[in-house]
Amino acid sequence: MSELTQLGQNAKQIANQIARLSTPEKNAALQAIADKIIEQNEFIISENQKDIENAKANGIDEVMIDRLILNEARIQFLADSLIGVAQLEDPIGEIITGFVTEDGLSIDEKRVPLGIIGMIYESRPNVTVDAASLAFKTGNAIILRGGKEAIHSNSALVQVMQEALIAKQIPKEAIQLVTDTTRQSATDMMRLNDYLDVLIPRGGAGLINAVKENSTVPIIETGTGNCHLFIDASANLERAVEILVNAKVQRPSVCNAVESIVVHSEIAEKFLPLAEKALAPWQVELLADERATQFLTQATLATDEDFGTEFLDYKLSIKTVDNLEEAINHINQYSTHHSDAIITESYSNSEIFLNEIDSAAVYVNASTRFTDGFMFGFGAEIGISTQKLHARGPMGLKALTTTKFIIRGNGQIRQ
Repeated sequence: MSELTQLGQNAKQIANQIARLSTPEKNAALQAIADKIIEQNEFIISENQKDIENAKANGIDEVMIDRLILNEARIQFLADSLIGVAQLEDPIGEIITGFVTEDGLSIDEKRVPLGIIGMIYESRPNVTVDAASLAFKTGNAIILRGGKEAIHSNSALVQVMQEALIAKQIPKEAIQLVTDTTRQSATDMMRLNDYLDVLIPRGGAGLINAVKENSTVPIIETGTGNCHLFIDASANLERAVEILVNAKVQRPSVCNAVESIVVHSEIAEKFLPLAEKALAPWQVELLADERATQFLTQATLATDEDFGTEFLDYKLSIKTVDNLEEAINHINQYSTHHSDAIITESYSNSEIFLNEIDSAAVYVNASTRFTDGFMFGFGAEIGISTQKLHARGPMGLKALTTTKFIIRGNGQIRQ
């Protein structure tokens, strides 16, 4: 029997038991996991260090290594996010709507777990805890399949979480990890229809496209982040520079970092030198269109491919436009529909931008770095969906539920 089949069978056997857990039982278990993660932080960090050493030996760049690192501060953040999820209102059992038909049937639409969730993801071991906590709080079992670059970290985290579940007399199979990190295991997981109710890919464009093209399990697509910042003619340039620096370089390796700026031609001569100077300490590579290059001291001519690329690095594409409509058209063409922002002092322009940009999160005068389940008050996130069916944007607890109709009668038959 393959590892995946065994994990699937394990999850199937206990799925109903997890779905029946009360809110206090789930919250107590999440608190226990948070406590255990802090208690075992030295073990987790030591296992994480193996992944860091392997990454360095394999020539992975520093920006991507940053995604792997677990230190005391990040482990404390994981524990805090677990407690945050525990404190959130439990959506399971919520009656979304209720009514009585002409036939006297009482019909309630009730929120219920999805069942068994599969997740394929890359690099960031914090995803292991975020995904497990949200799935568990919503009464789902979850099978996690992380990348080979984080296998030691993920194994340690799942081991610790399972120990906490056992201490609370909850089946450890509620949270399981695929230890086979070969490409074949990912492909096999995409076809685990007998056990998985839904599959969620989280990572780069290659992974997400592979799952979209090959999965026979229904998927919730989390998207890549080619995020844009439009600097309108009326923008406060000091504010625009501050937001750009935050959105681009605070953590360039994450999906909500800005990859491209669109600049109104009326303020390009003033804004672009300010932006270049502000980004210089991080040696951000600027890939600009022909009009923008005349206002920059160091820039490479951008290609169409550059405008459509999620760099996840210290690179930034720059496009100049003559009006708001041109900016919106450019962003909608090249955006991955994740997070896009406008910097403007014009209320009418901000409203047009909000209404016409076709993305999951659209901002006015704020950094795209806020597109995050924790920052939105969801406690954590299992990913940021860029699709339009079932879930869109940061996916918290409700995104991991479905509904069923509860119908009560007293002998009615249909005529």
